Amino acid sequence: MAFKIYTKTGDKGSTSLIGGVRVPKHHIRIESYGTVDELNSFLGMVNDMCDNKKISDWIREIQDRLFTIGSVLATNPDKDVKMKLPDLHDSDVQWLEQRIDEMNESLPEMYAFILPGGNLAASTCHVARCVCRRAERICVHMQEEKEYIPELIIMYLNRLSDLLFVLARYISHINGVQEIPWRARI
Repeated sequence: MAFKIYTKTGDKGSTSLIGGVRVPKHHIRIESYGTVDELNSFLGMVNDMCDNKKISDWIREIQDRLFTIGSVLATNPDKDVKMKLPDLHDSDVQWLEQRIDEMNESLPEMYAFILPGGNLAASTCHVARCVCRRAERICVHMQEEKEYIPELIIMYLNRLSDLLFVLARYISHINGVQEIPWRARI
């Protein structure tokens, strides 16, 4: 028999963390990994729109790290978990920084804030950046609420949102799309 996707155990508004503890579906831990999942989905859209092998490889690497982050966020920190979960490493943050530096080498200097737009993939990358910032804010809130969260996750999300901004610019650049500078109304 095929695996059933529905369990009916969440029909009354609760769900289980890895480790078996049930929490309400509005729990901050559920909100955190749900937002990371949303980010991952937007990155899939960017990848589908881009048609660029190097960017696709980068996005797949990031998506893998986001699944790692999601598994950490979905785990009850007070329970011993029998399954082996992947880890995030300092080198993952450094990898993001290297990609940012690599893209920045070919980008024109910025003299104004940039409005999202001009290219569907770049615009979707800006949406992903905003979702990433929300995920970061939720994780910081978790930390302030004394919910266990590795600091490396917050660092990764912070750097990832920077990368997504630069990636949006890079996508526009390699596609010959003019950036739209913001001009303040005076």
